[in-house]
Amino acid sequence: MTDNKLEQIPLSILDLASIREGFNETDAFHNSKSLIQFAEKTGFHRYWVAEHHGIPGVASSATAVLIGFLASHTEKIRVGSGGIMLPNHSPLVIAEQFGTLTTMYPGRIDLGLGRAPGTDFKTARALRRDLHETVEAFPNSVIELGNYFSDEGNNGIFAIPGRGLHVPLYLLGSSTYSAKLAAKFGLPFAFAAHFAPNELGNALELYRTRFEPSNILDEPYAMVTVSSVLSDTVEEANFLATSGHLSFLNLTRGKPTPLPRPVANIDQIWSEYEKNALLHQLRYSFIGDKKKVATELEQFMQAYQPDELIVSSNIYDPSLKQKNYQLLHEIWEETRGQDKTHFYTK
Repeated sequence: MTDNKLEQIPLSILDLASIREGFNETDAFHNSKSLIQFAEKTGFHRYWVAEHHGIPGVASSATAVLIGFLASHTEKIRVGSGGIMLPNHSPLVIAEQFGTLTTMYPGRIDLGLGRAPGTDFKTARALRRDLHETVEAFPNSVIELGNYFSDEGNNGIFAIPGRGLHVPLYLLGSSTYSAKLAAKFGLPFAFAAHFAPNELGNALELYRTRFEPSNILDEPYAMVTVSSVLSDTVEEANFLATSGHLSFLNLTRGKPTPLPRPVANIDQIWSEYEKNALLHQLRYSFIGDKKKVATELEQFMQAYQPDELIVSSNIYDPSLKQKNYQLLHEIWEETRGQDKTHFYTK
């Protein structure tokens, strides 16, 4: 990063197509469609959805299908996976799916890749995933997938559609493993700080120091995912945030549920140990009014200097979730307009 150019970094959204308590999957897809249309109109850079399976509160299991649905209801915003859990799939199948999407929506589709199953062990077996794959299997699958998007194909096998489309790949992770792999392959890297904050600093340092230029990137491109709950007052934001806290709490208790309604006194539900553990795990959740969140985000950006910020939000009411992103975007625009208060010098 240079010191003579002030530049606002891109702001993007991660969505899980949340299924709310009292509603169903149809409602979840409708809400995601409305949110991405808002995001495009407002000026967010990209909109990603993530692959999960068997979780009552998440409707984005058929990730490529959902990406196609969202892309069909927008015109220019980038749409992609944050991410596809590659060990669940044949690389050729993913190449064909994203080759098809890129053919339908050229210049707009991203393919983010993760190596976790995105589910529990039992469901992972039902996905017919090789649960005993070697350490080399994931890197080899990434290489194979990239080959399918090249002009030459992979060992005489071609993805049609897919061949020659050079669909952009991103590696996702919550540890240093994917950071080192992204550096080795010269790919963009996205770290999941919204639920796994402990290795954020180490992962970004390893990615940046070990990065090897490729025909995709000349220099590292580090993306970080955090979460936000913004409202007009800190008190209202704290109330709205209880939906996400309860959802994560239920997941850690082994009893995942649809996204719960917010509650007035969550201390009656979790133990002191659960509260401390959960708030530590979710410490990169920015909760409050615009003033509070802007201050905390500035500190975060100064500390980690990501090239792009991706924001997830677990708010029960879709209109309030959209308002959260509106307030977040206002922080970005206000920062952009004040040269001396940019998040950091780049």
